[in-house]
Amino acid sequence: MVQILDPTDERVPVKRQLTPRPESLHGTVALLDISKPRGDVFLDRLEELLHERAPGIETRRYMKPTVAKPVPEDTKQEILEEADFVIEALAD
Repeated sequence: MVQILDPTDERVPVKRQLTPRPESLHGTVALLDISKPRGDVFLDRLEELLHERAPGIETRRYMKPTVAKPVPEDTKQEILEEADFVIEALAD
């Protein structure tokens, strides 16, 4: 069993289902840097590994203007139109 912890202040935890994993990776992966320190370092390495292990994968980079605010709607829309998957960098 996988337990997902949500860092928000929920008095009653919300139950969430994991999205089924695809059998193979193909298409475009959005790499979203949320502007935390060293997030770019994490995404750089992850991008290298994706290209090594799934040569057909295309990656596109996106960045939030600040860690303190949600992803702008125009960036969300851009990711939705351009990518099949999203990986969000949470590093320090």
